[in-house]
Order: sequence, then C-alpha cells, then structure tokens
Amino acid sequence: MPNASEAEPARPGGAQRRWRARAAVLREIGRPLRIEEIAVGPLMPGDVLVRIRAASLCHTDLEAIEGQLPVRLPAVLGHEAAGTVAALGEGVEGLAVGDPVVLSWNPHCGHCFWCARAQPILCAQYLANGPKALHFDGRPRLACDDGAVLHQLMYLGSFAEYCIVPAHCAVKVPPGMPLDRACLLGCAVMTGFGAATRIADLRWGAACMVIGAGAVGLAAVQGARLAGAARVIAVDPNPQRRALAAEMGATDLCDPAAQDPAALARALTEGRGADVVIEAAGVPAAFRASVECVRPGGQVVWLGKVGVNEEVAFRWGALMQEKRITRSSYGGARPQQDFPALARAYLDGALKLDALVTARIRLEEINEGFAALKRGAAIRSVVVFDRGREAG
Repeated sequence: MPNASEAEPARPGGAQRRWRARAAVLREIGRPLRIEEIAVGPLMPGDVLVRIRAASLCHTDLEAIEGQLPVRLPAVLGHEAAGTVAALGEGVEGLAVGDPVVLSWNPHCGHCFWCARAQPILCAQYLANGPKALHFDGRPRLACDDGAVLHQLMYLGSFAEYCIVPAHCAVKVPPGMPLDRACLLGCAVMTGFGAATRIADLRWGAACMVIGAGAVGLAAVQGARLAGAARVIAVDPNPQRRALAAEMGATDLCDPAAQDPAALARALTEGRGADVVIEAAGVPAAFRASVECVRPGGQVVWLGKVGVNEEVAFRWGALMQEKRITRSSYGGARPQQDFPALARAYLDGALKLDALVTARIRLEEINEGFAALKRGAAIRSVVVFDRGREAG
C-alpha cells in the first residue's frame, strides 16, 4: 500500500485501493491513545481523501476517551481538522488534488424531513448511522493493521495522516489560510461564532453575555462583537481567559467566584438583564446562571453539555417571563458558506484565532495534549502533521 506521502488522484477501477497512515487509536476507555499504522480506504464514489495537516484537541474527544461519549472501539478520534485534498472518488466535482480544506463533522443527505427544513444537524441518515462510528454511508473506510474494522469519531477520525469524507464535508478555504488555525473553524469557532450570528436573536446595540471563555466561548464573544452587540460580557473564573476575551472584544469581564453574573448583567442594563446569554462552559452552574442572567423576553443559547443522563436543576422562577432557551450543537452551521467566510475574516484581521492555539504538538504527544486539556491548561492544542514544515 502507498504510504502517507504517495497519495494521488483515484483512477477508474481503483475503488479497493488503500493507503497506509499513522493514527492515534483509542482501544480502551480511560487508557492513552496508541500510535499505530492503519489502512485507509477504499475510496468510493463521492468520497474525498484528505491528507490531514492539522487537527485540534476538543473536549468532545476527551469525553470519548473517558467514556462519557460512547464510541465503538477501536476508534480513531478527532473531528476538528484541516488538510489538503489527496485523492478524489468518482463523481466528485468542485475540488482538486492539493486544495486546502476544512472538514465538517455533520454530513447530511440533503433530502430527508430534517434536511428539507434546513436542519442538517438532525439529518435522519446522520443520526441513524452515527452509532456505527463508520463512514456516512454506514460502511468502514479504516482498518487496523490486522485487517479488523477501525471505527471513527463523528464520521471523521482526524487524528490520522489520512481521512476519507463525503465530498460536501471537505470545504475548500482560501489558499492563504494557515491550516493550523483553519482546523479550529470546523467545530469550536463555527459553533461559538454561529451561535452569536445565526442562532441568537442578537440585535444591534444589544447586551450579550457569554459564560465560558474556552475556544467556543471566545468565538462567541467575537461573533457577538461583529454582530453589533454594544456590551459583550465574558464570564470565566480563569483570569487569563478573561484577558483573552477582552482582547477579542468583550467590553465587561466577570469572575463568577468573586461576582454574581446575574447582578452584573442587571447593573449594566438598567436592571433588565442581558438580551442574549450564550452558555459555553458545559457545567451545571453555568446552565443555571444562564437563565438567571437573561432578561424577561430574552434568549438563552446553550452550547455546552453535561452527560446525557445527568440532570441539571433550575429555580423555576428563573425560567419564567417569556424567556426562550435554544440548544445548539453546531451554531446553525452552513459549512460551504461559513468556513470560507470565517477564513476570509481571519485573513482580513476581523476574526482572531492565533491566541486560541495554546500549543502545536506532534501526533506522538497527543496524550500529553489531552492531559493539558483536562487540567484546563490548554484552550486548543493542535496536532501538526509533518511538523518539520510550517502548517498551511
């Protein structure tokens, strides 16, 4: 089989061709990822083979490692990635070998009940095939060295040198976009920025509070600023993250350990509370605070999550007075439009991504990267493949 430097355009009759690549494989819950050589392929009609150049470490991957997010094993994790097109399956149009792309973890059929209502995140095929942890068509594209099926997280499995995705999940971005920052667009930035600009009813001059200043929250801060919010209140107990939020457009900062966020929201809005509250922390206290801080008739957008069977309690009075609560998983993403637009915003200087990258690491350092994420010492560590060359 060709190795990771030998990819080329797929040829007719080459559907069974496979490529070899190094990958970080999860074999046991709660155990470190193992660096293994795997087989990638075959490339089927409509597929795109992407050579991964950069893949960042997200809390969702950590949840899979720790067993909070069920995934079939063995599996290649990773879902926030960017790379270059290495080969094309039959029938793929609009992409060429060498194109820089950001990957989307939300493939969708385009014609089911949900897709017809512009809700691709609820696509029937997406939800039905998700538990199989394979390609979107429900069939494997990865194999262990002994030939056993290898599963992939969120239809990607991007902690590997190669990844096969449906063509619409490989979204071309401007060639000048550095791929070690482009990878952030595929999940954290899209989710946070989209929450502020697509999901929230955030009007010009509004007051927006963002609870949690990690990668998603910092993207939400920037989305709120660019959407025209007059006040952007960032809430986080970490002083370094609050400082980053200020650099990215927050007008007011709150340490929830020292100050009641709801009292601050009312003090800044003539007693009303924030027009929009975006929760991006994923802890029960943040969910409770979100409904306390929003004004009557305002909107709460929940981005974070707790365990699917975990309960979160609320003061009933905080839910009254026509408050609206929306849960969003991907910020209303329209990747074909949004990823290139976000890349251009970065290149134009309007979207700040550099400070979100805490560390650039090798694939062999991935377990140390997850340890830093769990400690709260990292916003995003990015695995850079071919580290001897500058990503992008």
